[in-house]
Amino acid sequence: MTDDPPAILSPETFQRRLLDWFDVHGRHDLPWQRNRTPYRVWVSEIMLQQTQVTTVIPYFERFMTRFPDVEALAAADQDEVLHLWTGLGYYARGRNLHKAARVVVAEHGGAFPVHSLEAMASLPGIGRSTAGAIIAQSTGRRAVILDGNVKRVLTRLHAVEGWPGRPAVERRLWTLAEHYTPAERVIDYTQAMMDLGATLCRRGRPDCGRCPFETECLAHERGEERRFPESKPKKALPTRQTLMLLLQDDAGRVLLEQRPSSGLWGGLWSLPQFEDLPAMRAWLDQHAPGAELDEAWRTFTHVFSHFRLEITPQPARVTRLDAIGESRRWFDPTDPANIGLAAPVKGLLESLRPFTLSAPAGHASESAKEPSR
Repeated sequence: MTDDPPAILSPETFQRRLLDWFDVHGRHDLPWQRNRTPYRVWVSEIMLQQTQVTTVIPYFERFMTRFPDVEALAAADQDEVLHLWTGLGYYARGRNLHKAARVVVAEHGGAFPVHSLEAMASLPGIGRSTAGAIIAQSTGRRAVILDGNVKRVLTRLHAVEGWPGRPAVERRLWTLAEHYTPAERVIDYTQAMMDLGATLCRRGRPDCGRCPFETECLAHERGEERRFPESKPKKALPTRQTLMLLLQDDAGRVLLEQRPSSGLWGGLWSLPQFEDLPAMRAWLDQHAPGAELDEAWRTFTHVFSHFRLEITPQPARVTRLDAIGESRRWFDPTDPANIGLAAPVKGLLESLRPFTLSAPAGHASESAKEPSR
């Protein structure tokens, strides 16, 4: 028994209107809609988490060219996987994709367990909604989804109060999603729900005049479309500072360090980072005696979901460096290796072509945000 208000449309009415709209206005030729295998759908669903379709398409196509099946992905080094992920953000997705591929090969014989929602959801990086989307999109079997786009559509249609991240609100939305999901045309239905949220029921400026549910939408009726769904209570983003060492040898190569497998930029290659200049100098005295510091470049800001990172690049030059350690490597900006790079580090390395330790022309403070459908 529940005190939740009932759905405002019958499943049949909702499905008919949505699919009629989708047949005319939906997206029918996305790359992962061709040769729709569980592997291809899975990769697309992971890439589409928190990332727009237009951004994902070229990454997906490059990924499929290099890793055409789950066996190829499982056999790859993490460095190469993260290299192809560089720029997509939220790098834990890339690491979990690689881990899940190895689980599928080792424990499921290379076949995704699409027969079971629970088995799919147990794979690294796959939750209940993503598992449902993979099953529905790759097999046509009924499975319920509740990604950000679906949450927005259902929240506005029913004027569901509260932040969707709260357990009680999320349970209400799952009940509505279950109510409306059909047993037929499930592939089209799940794509239609995602398309409606991405193209009409947008976050900032919903196009209510073209929505098939304009006359029933409670948020629209109240003129409160932008109030729903309610945002997560905001906290001021803290700011951290770091110095990034741009240490070059006489050949112009730059010293990189691999980040720990978990945490910020986990598993990616970055420039050595320090809290302050004394800490950097102490490290140089120990590992690169005789290194000469040049003038620091201007500080710029990289924004993550939970903090702002102010980065100051500090160029330095060393004649030679005998021992660089297992977690370090020399990187040639003119002949880059296929490794995963943190986005701001990739930008700094690209600015070093041709070799120079002078600040690039126009280098100024900037803001970049780690990346919706």
